[in-house]
Order: sequence, then structure tokens, then C-alpha cells
Amino acid sequence: MINRVILVGRLTRDPELRYTPSGVAVATFTLAVNRPFTNQQGEREADFINCVVWRRQAENVANFLKKGSLAGVDGRLQTRSYEGQDGRRVYVTEVVADSVQFLEPKSSTEQRGTATGGYFGEPFPFGPDQNHRNPNERDFSRIDEDPFANDGQPIDISDDDLPF
Repeated sequence: MINRVILVGRLTRDPELRYTPSGVAVATFTLAVNRPFTNQQGEREADFINCVVWRRQAENVANFLKKGSLAGVDGRLQTRSYEGQDGRRVYVTEVVADSVQFLEPKSSTEQRGTATGGYFGEPFPFGPDQNHRNPNERDFSRIDEDPFANDGQPIDISDDDLPF
């Protein structure tokens, strides 16, 4: 059997972090995920998906994501139920996240105005303004920047650098 959910969307509100009585962190948040088509009025609709993440990732989500942040969620669909205050059985369906990827740097969410960020692949969980970079990670650039633009400096490539 397969129960796999992969979502990319924006948080509709700041994540809510709580702890179980045994001290396990749990964060809940809602992702707005655009539908790939428009309605009869030509407007794009979105689905609002409730997500839950546990332990260290829950703390990271609460610390680094906020309303409007672009995030990717990989997890499974789960339905649970409880008895409401009126005595009726209440059913809740949510995505239990196995991993949450931060899809834009923190500064992009703060500076977003007319564009939707323009960044991709920022390493988790540190943004470009942090000094905690792994030396093996590549620096990513804006989508609209030309990585081959001539900056006026000569290009020095030795024969040892060529793959042929």
C-alpha cells in the first residue's frame, strides 16, 4: 500500500509549536497549495492543507518559517478522530510530515513584495545572511540572474579543469 503526499505551498499563518506531556515537540501549520487550473471566472483557487511535524523538525519549522513562507512537505495522509465538546465524533484529516524543506531564504519572505521570491534551493535551515554555511554546499543565485554574465575579469581555466 502507498500513502505518500508531496506538497509545495505557502504557510497561511505562523506555525504553532507545542510540546506533549512527555516533552516531544509538535508543530502544526496550514499550507495554501495552488490548484493547477482556474475556475469559470478565470481565478486560481487554492487548497488549504493542515500539516503536522514532530520533534526537532517541529522546532525548526517554528523557528524558521512564518506566514507566507514557501515550504515543501513530504509525508503521509492521516485521519484521526476525537469526541468534541458537544459529544459528537470529530474527524480530522492532515498530512503528517516526514520532512519539511524551506524553499526560499528567510530574507526573501521578509522582502517579498510583487515577486514570489525568485530564489530556489536554499540550504536548510540557514539563509544567505547566516554564517553557518557548509563548505560543501553550493551558493544558489536568483533565477533571473545570468550566471555566465561577463563581469570584466578574465577567465582562468587550466587544462586540468577540462573534462576532455
